[in-house]
Amino acid sequence: MAPAPALPPLAHQHHPEVRGRALLSLPDWSALTHLNLDSLGLEQLPQDPHPAPATTVFSVYDNRLTTVPDWVWRLRGLRTLNLSANRLGALPGALGTLSALTMLDLGHNELTTLPDVFAGLPELQFLYLSHNRLSTLPASMRTLQGLWYLNATDNRLTELPDWLGELAALTELRVYGNRLRTLPASVGTLSALRELHAMNNALTTLPDTLGHCGALEVLNLQGNALGTLPDTLGGLSALRRLDLRFNQLQALPATLNGWQNLEELDLRANRLTRVPEALATLPRLRKLDLRWNQLEHVPDAFAALAARGCLVYL
Repeated sequence: MAPAPALPPLAHQHHPEVRGRALLSLPDWSALTHLNLDSLGLEQLPQDPHPAPATTVFSVYDNRLTTVPDWVWRLRGLRTLNLSANRLGALPGALGTLSALTMLDLGHNELTTLPDVFAGLPELQFLYLSHNRLSTLPASMRTLQGLWYLNATDNRLTELPDWLGELAALTELRVYGNRLRTLPASVGTLSALRELHAMNNALTTLPDTLGHCGALEVLNLQGNALGTLPDTLGGLSALRRLDLRFNQLQALPATLNGWQNLEELDLRANRLTRVPEALATLPRLRKLDLRWNQLEHVPDAFAALAARGCLVYL
């Protein structure tokens, strides 16, 4: 398999220009391209500080904002917009006019819905929605063909939309801390996906198609209610780390010998009574944790696994 492409560099939110209280003291921001007002306890922003149309970075992380003034939505050159850790309950449709955005952080607010305007953000690569009150994702997100990273953790999602599989560039998906009962079958079309973090949900089953994610390297499903795993997971030949602790697994798939690149396997706190000898044949396995199960028998081959340096916890 050809190596996955490197993630594109993300413009850092901070810049060696005027920032913070010093920025607030300036009546005119027209000469600045990076605006940083992080962690100032602000409840509102200046009404119109004349920001430059060429402003590329605007960050107001960790304040007390409940609204965003209209002049922010006129910054059509913005590439990074960080509104995280405020008290925003809603956003206007004008968000969709910021067509140059590559990074949008709306995490740690009080959002219950998002405006369905993501078709206006064709350059978006990184989208942070964590720690809000979202129960759905807007359908226009399906147009984000350049999206590499999606974080929708710690919301109120009970399902993920079928169109998720249309996000062809998606490399890392974080949806932990929701109320998901399963994953959409379309997840199997995410050929670029390298990391899937879906722990602490209510998953009882996984779609067979998950085994089609041939680039997947990290799969974290801890803290769900999984009783079985589909045999198709043996097709995850690039998998390096698999975390299945705190589920209800009674058996492992017979196809696990396909995990030839697996380095870490965490099976703590399940309901396993036996484990297949095939685990001992995985050539790169360096940590296997089977504690807090109900094992009646441990394969003799596990001694050789430990002898070659793999940490085996029983």
